[in-house]
Amino acid sequence: MKKLKCLSVFCICLWAGALFAQDVSNDSLLNAASVADTLKKKRTGFPVYLKEDSLFVVFEALGPYTARERAQRSTNLINKLFQGEEVDSTLFYLQENSGLIILKYKDLSLASVTPQDAVFLKDSQENLAQRYLTSIIEVGLSYHKKEVWYKKWIRIGLLVLTLVVFVFLIKFLNRGINFLIHKSLDRESGYLKGIKIKDYEFISVNKERWLIMQALKVLKWIIIIFLFSLALPLLFSIFPATEPLSNTIFSHIVNPLKNFGNAILKYIPNLFTIFIIVLIARFVTKFLYFLSTEVEKEKLKLPGFYSDWARPTFNLLRVIVWAFAFITIFPYLPGSDSAVFQGVSVFLGLLISLGSSTAIGNIIAGLVITYMRAFKIGDRVKIGETVGDVIEKTMLVTKVRTVKNEEVAIPNAAILTGSTINYTANAGKLGLVLHSKVTIGYDVPWRKVHELLIEAASQVESVNKEPRPFVLQTALDDFSVSYEINAYTNNPRKSQQILSNLHENIQDAFNEANIEILSPIYSSIRDGDHPILKRKD
Repeated sequence: MKKLKCLSVFCICLWAGALFAQDVSNDSLLNAASVADTLKKKRTGFPVYLKEDSLFVVFEALGPYTARERAQRSTNLINKLFQGEEVDSTLFYLQENSGLIILKYKDLSLASVTPQDAVFLKDSQENLAQRYLTSIIEVGLSYHKKEVWYKKWIRIGLLVLTLVVFVFLIKFLNRGINFLIHKSLDRESGYLKGIKIKDYEFISVNKERWLIMQALKVLKWIIIIFLFSLALPLLFSIFPATEPLSNTIFSHIVNPLKNFGNAILKYIPNLFTIFIIVLIARFVTKFLYFLSTEVEKEKLKLPGFYSDWARPTFNLLRVIVWAFAFITIFPYLPGSDSAVFQGVSVFLGLLISLGSSTAIGNIIAGLVITYMRAFKIGDRVKIGETVGDVIEKTMLVTKVRTVKNEEVAIPNAAILTGSTINYTANAGKLGLVLHSKVTIGYDVPWRKVHELLIEAASQVESVNKEPRPFVLQTALDDFSVSYEINAYTNNPRKSQQILSNLHENIQDAFNEANIEILSPIYSSIRDGDHPILKRKD
């Protein structure tokens, strides 16, 4: 009886506790709703917009973000999403994370619903998130459908406009180029006069007209290619499906130009250094040219330095100066440190060294001959078996015009290794001695022979009177005496004519003296006692 009584008391206590707990819970909910109503009246909500349509309102802050910042961020993300070309309603979903329910499209988080948002709006967190997501999908898809058609018409208009502008530019370019060709190449305009360097017509008027026409045509195609390279990425960028291709094409066009421009900007200091080196080399060569001109005109005299050395010395020093300038500039050239550039340089140097050994030998021989002063232009010389006048001296060959007007090119190396006779070197001061040999028998007095030979030489027009001609007896042979007549002349270029005239005078002089210029052997075996003479008429 006592146990039953205790059990009854326990049940009554449980029932009383349940009633008390229910009253407390109802009071808490009433209090929370009352607090939410009070806060809603005091707080300002910030709506999330899709263009002009309000999707939902944010009242609560989340972490460091205020309610305004949350609403603004969601507005930006949602508007950006529905401005795209394609939106699939099946890709919207809700995701729970750390007490939050996140509204997502693919991997993009559009908004979030917190427990405080649910309490504030007197709804469960799941229902509130689903209502937000439904609002986004319905309003967004309706807006997106209108926006897509509007953008398509805009893009079609841009496509047509771009094509029209491109065609107009090409047509205007053709007309402009044709106008320039017509105006600049008009024969009656007088704009084209050819290009002349002193008296030499470097480019004729017809050639200049043709060059300008070709240059304008090339310029036209360059501009067309440039416009096409700009229009093509622009056309592809109008439609989102081809926009990646547009970016690729544009990068292929712009990146090389950008790299080229950056390379030029980076190369400007080296270019300035090269300009300074070239400027210094140019001033040095001009100064050397001035000195060589003064020495050549004998206005400036240097002890032991002849005036005819001035020009070849200048040419040699000019080569040295520019070679040194090139060696100095070489490290500043673009790509000079690359293996390809160095390999090409070595290959060219090897070709030059192997293929020009003879040429280099002739060049060195030409320099040696110049400073030997063996001859100069205009001298009558004998080089090997060639006799003639020097008409040209180059670094490789020396050209000689023979007495028969034959032009002979002799390599300088051959001249250096052989012997050279200069008939002009001393002809002006001492005179060139021309000689001829005759044989007279012992029966003729030598003094008479001397007299006749000297008289014959003195009557030649180009033979000098002073020093007088003289005779040398060069041999006493078995049957005759060899006489050599020597005569001075200051005109070695007429040596052949002088010798011819001398021989004529010798024959006349001996004929008049009734003396035969015949071998005594012939005289002894011939038939008859009278000499065979050709007397002067």
